[in-house]
Amino acid sequence: MDKAQPRLLDNTGQGIVGAPLDRPDGPLKVSGTAPYAADVLPTGCLHGVLVRATISRGKVTRVDKGSLAGVEGVVDVITDPRMIRNPAQGMAGEAPVQTGDEVHYHGQPIALVVAESFETARDAAHRLKVTYEAEDGVAVTPDTAEQEVGDPDTAGDFNAAYDGAAVKVDLDYFSPSHVAAPMEPHAAVAEWTGNQLVLRSALQMVRFNKLEVADSLGISPDAVRILAPYVGGGFGSKLGIGPEAIAACIAAQKLGRPVRVVMSRQTVFDSVLRRSETMQRVRLGATKDGRIVALSHDDRVSNIQGEGFAEPVSQASQFIYGADGLSFQQTVARPAMTPSGSVRAPGEAVGMIAFEAAVDELAEKLGMDPLELRLKNIPDTHPMDGRPYSARRLADCLNDGAERFGWADRKMRREGDWLIGMGMASAARTNMLIESAARVRLTGTGAIVETDMTDIGTGTYAILGQIAAEMLGLSVEQVEVRLGDSDLPGASGSGGSFGASSAGSAVFMAAKTLREELAKRLGCEADDLTLSGGIARGGNVEKSLADLVDLEMVAEATIEGGKTAKESFSAGFGAHFAEVAVNEWTGEVRVRRMLGVMAMGRILNEKTARSQALGGMVWGLGSALHEEMMNDTRDGHVVTRDLANYHVASHLDVPRDMQVVFLEERDDEANPIQSKGIGELGISGAGAAILNAIAHATGKRVRTIPALPDRVIEAMES
Repeated sequence: MDKAQPRLLDNTGQGIVGAPLDRPDGPLKVSGTAPYAADVLPTGCLHGVLVRATISRGKVTRVDKGSLAGVEGVVDVITDPRMIRNPAQGMAGEAPVQTGDEVHYHGQPIALVVAESFETARDAAHRLKVTYEAEDGVAVTPDTAEQEVGDPDTAGDFNAAYDGAAVKVDLDYFSPSHVAAPMEPHAAVAEWTGNQLVLRSALQMVRFNKLEVADSLGISPDAVRILAPYVGGGFGSKLGIGPEAIAACIAAQKLGRPVRVVMSRQTVFDSVLRRSETMQRVRLGATKDGRIVALSHDDRVSNIQGEGFAEPVSQASQFIYGADGLSFQQTVARPAMTPSGSVRAPGEAVGMIAFEAAVDELAEKLGMDPLELRLKNIPDTHPMDGRPYSARRLADCLNDGAERFGWADRKMRREGDWLIGMGMASAARTNMLIESAARVRLTGTGAIVETDMTDIGTGTYAILGQIAAEMLGLSVEQVEVRLGDSDLPGASGSGGSFGASSAGSAVFMAAKTLREELAKRLGCEADDLTLSGGIARGGNVEKSLADLVDLEMVAEATIEGGKTAKESFSAGFGAHFAEVAVNEWTGEVRVRRMLGVMAMGRILNEKTARSQALGGMVWGLGSALHEEMMNDTRDGHVVTRDLANYHVASHLDVPRDMQVVFLEERDDEANPIQSKGIGELGISGAGAAILNAIAHATGKRVRTIPALPDRVIEAMES
């Protein structure tokens, strides 16, 4: 079969794409000179602090500005019906809910105190007196809230297949809410010049954010410029425009001075979209020899009224293994609590923990090796719609990982008070191509890449520079990459693990156009052109780029998903392996070593890719053992409101022996550069490998995660 995309990057011969190169922005970041959103303070900049609601649902009846009469330095208290309830969902491109004086959850931003200094604004925000008309009997937990039951998504006859199965499991799992809490808090600096707005903000998707700002403020998108050249992490929490940005814009417009608003860590926890908690039911039925014939993964998640997003819990379960009958059903509860949205690997991060644990439980009931069961049930085509898979090396990842990790020697053992066990899980994450544009400027001495794509710490500056350098015969030092400016061509933004492939493909296509023009100027066919070291060769002719380019050559390209996305199914696949030690008296779990083997299409930068995979595995470890967002069941407010109470994995929690292996792969159906997403595959399934290792060590299952010591002890004593 002909390849959907020719593999030009395999023939350019530079060796730059794929190389483990340093990030060019690294020195700026470690030296503290990279300008993040809150670092650039225009002359006369004021400071704003958000005031948040202290009721679960109701109305604000009065904001008493007079209560701040004695606080020197307070400029104004901003209330405005254009202020937003919560951040926009990813790729919304329109204003999120604007509630006016209505309160929909405890912690909702309702006003902005503006002062000459941050300290004054913070103090005044605490002192401000607000009067409410609170509703009675508000449901603030998913269990007590309205339940919206969706229609099941099916293929085949699940009930008949399950009833006829020789071996069955019917299991319930629970995962709590998670919060992104990136290192850089959510921040914005707004400045107006006449009717033109410049917003410096920590945002992931500038092309969409520009539309969201304009819609929220009721102005033309042409009047908005967003700058986000450096973003200190996002994990999905900065996909959409947030309350801090819109409040800063409104205040700056009213007061005629720039305004900076930075969320405190507690406000981030209260007011930024969380990952929903989940209740999951997994039913699997198999023949005695381990062929899965029935597969069902149902879930209940939550989100506030008015939000259409629902955590896609069973996303990977629908394509990773085959069965005669499959069924998936989702229920959405509507409590008055912090709204939910996309957090790193939405769906797979929590769905695969439960699903891959259930697969292990089926293997136990069958008396079968968990690895063998998985290998036996890899389908030929997508189980739900019959599409062929594009590049898929799941079996290779499972087998390679098993050999490297010593799976054949797996056995329960004891070292003093510690019980030792090994676990594994498959990894899968859907792959997407999102519309993206980029412009490449070529001179005789170098090139400039321009796109509003963002770098949230993942290496965008490095990768886009590598692609341009590889295509144009330059060194990476000769390529300047300009990002995070809404005046530049609009890219996908950073999210969904599609940023590098989408924006990278746009850069590739623009550079390809330049190659074709260079070939024409050299007098050869594009396929015969070789570019290296600033020299163009082809048709027995050799010229320097300086000779071929007068002043500047410019090419712009846009790419979006085409028919290959409809005709085949593209995803990243992998396998996770973990060894743990469990203390039989305290229930403490120590992860001794982890291995992730992944096939992710073409690796664009081996160093940044490895970092992303390792980071995902650490998050999977945290999900399995530490992270648990908790809400007060009386009013719904977040109890674990900072990193002192919401526990993430520390250095001592992460094993020194943590390895990542990339299998060589090209996905010709994915995009012109044959790459696939990386940032979220690392987390998908990683937590399940740890839970399965705990079960192997103790002989008992923890189905309420995280597997805290008391839950491990309870399981061992059951």
